[in-house]
Amino acid sequence: MKARWAALGRLESWIALAAMAAMTVLPLAEIVARKTVGRGLPGTAPVVQHLTLWVAFIGAALAARYDKLLALSTVSFLPPRWLAPVRAFTGSLTAAVAAALAWASIGLIQAEREAGTILVAKIPIWLVAAIMPLGLAAVALRVVWRASPRWSGRTIAALGLALPLILYQAAPMGSERLVAPALIVILAATLLGLPIFAAVGGLALMLFWSGGTPVAAVSVEAYRLAASPLLPAIPLFTLAGYFLAEGGASQRLVRTFEALVGWMPAGPAVLTVLVFAFFTSFTGASGVTILSLGGLLLPVLIKARFPENFSLGLVTASGSLGVLFPPSLPVILYGVYAHTQIDRLFIGGLVPALLLVLMTAGWCMWRGRRVRTEAGGFRLREAIAAIGAAKWELLLPVIVLWGIFGGLATLVEAAALTALYAFLIECFVYRDLKARRDTLRVVTECVTLVGGVLLILGVALGFTNYLIDAQIPERAVDWVRAHIESRWLFLLALNGFLLIVGCLLDIYSAILVVVPLITPMGEAFGIDPVHLGIIFLANLQLGYLTPPVGMNLFLAAYRFGQPLVRIWRDSFPFLMVMLAGVLLITYVPAITLKLLEILGR
Repeated sequence: MKARWAALGRLESWIALAAMAAMTVLPLAEIVARKTVGRGLPGTAPVVQHLTLWVAFIGAALAARYDKLLALSTVSFLPPRWLAPVRAFTGSLTAAVAAALAWASIGLIQAEREAGTILVAKIPIWLVAAIMPLGLAAVALRVVWRASPRWSGRTIAALGLALPLILYQAAPMGSERLVAPALIVILAATLLGLPIFAAVGGLALMLFWSGGTPVAAVSVEAYRLAASPLLPAIPLFTLAGYFLAEGGASQRLVRTFEALVGWMPAGPAVLTVLVFAFFTSFTGASGVTILSLGGLLLPVLIKARFPENFSLGLVTASGSLGVLFPPSLPVILYGVYAHTQIDRLFIGGLVPALLLVLMTAGWCMWRGRRVRTEAGGFRLREAIAAIGAAKWELLLPVIVLWGIFGGLATLVEAAALTALYAFLIECFVYRDLKARRDTLRVVTECVTLVGGVLLILGVALGFTNYLIDAQIPERAVDWVRAHIESRWLFLLALNGFLLIVGCLLDIYSAILVVVPLITPMGEAFGIDPVHLGIIFLANLQLGYLTPPVGMNLFLAAYRFGQPLVRIWRDSFPFLMVMLAGVLLITYVPAITLKLLEILGR
């Protein structure tokens, strides 16, 4: 039996690898065809979009298999004796939501089959979209299996598979009798570690059902998101970040920035800020930066005689720097969902991103002014050698910017070029990775992360669609305008609200749930859409450090084996510095908009 499960796992990984390879090659073939014969390849775009659908749901199944479905880390506060029953309880609810979503997606498949829509080369769309119920069913079964090492716990979790049918009998469609109890149960379970997709998906299913709308609407929205034209950029840029993190890029970049700034006062601290910002722009503040670079740079800081509490705080805080730099995935998703031009968001975010980096580095220099390092002065020969060694990685941002803003490639094509470039330099130029040995592993890890994120995004879009149908954004705008007259007071309230959102939701699901609420408010108060987007993203970047459940706090506690309370305390000064930067970005619009004005964008 174990051999069969292992074979199934390898099959999933190989399918994920094939999908990612095709997603990389097809956009590049599109560029070549456009440049050589003057037109692109027919059907390439929809094929790549539907491959993203496969990556999303195979990745979700892998995330469930490896117990990596994203959830709040508040369960770590519970006494050890509570963990087993709590895990069985949350596993039961997760299985219920996944099973209900799988059933709902079958309705979508049936509708597509009746419509007879063809994707390409006589391949019907319903056949491609069948990965949705299959992936969700795999999530449900694996959650049940991992709910407990004992059959008693698994049996309790398996009861959740029947819960949708029980609720169907207890509350017919259109009935609101279970809304309040279900809301309380879901919120309590979320605090106990219920995966975020199950919390948001459960709310969406419950609200649609109580409103008299078939729950297939949730699956329709998930399909619409996964098949959106720009979404393939997220897994492709993430794959590039994984190849960089798994290769030797971190060591080469540390050497480069150490040669450039290590001789300065507090040079090792400044180098930490710069390296983390560079990496985070590719990993999208997914936590990969802290996990991959934290263990490398923390000893460097301590060896340079920085206090341990300062070093821990700096490494924790720096993990979210770089969210506004291209090709940041949150910026791309915000642009797609807020209908704001992505190139304008990237340009508008450059100065705010530099401001946050400089303020953090400046605080490091002030705090480290008395720390004496043995780096000596600037050594030109070492700087040239270090830059030469890392030149291929340092060229990555140039390639991305040239591809997107130079008109050579679309966003997805630039992402495919970046992924292929990272693969080639790490496997064949530097040879830190072996193509045959490491590619499958790296792609599997990437798809596991991406699947967990995209699953949340899909159900969050369904939840957001309910909010729009119920006219919640319009009512929120009316309430805000009735109680807040000052634009500046609105911005202050917005900052406070987003800080709370940022510490409770990951940045991706927050974009889908919150953006429809705040964009009409921003328009009502005359706030430029790009400025509003940078305010939103800068606040969510800060949310990674906001107690009690900021993601970076838990990642740092896990990575360095330190109590969570200590991580809170050590990172608090950096939180205050970055908060000051966010307030400057909020109340001085020119920081965001002046560069756009200069460039005529």
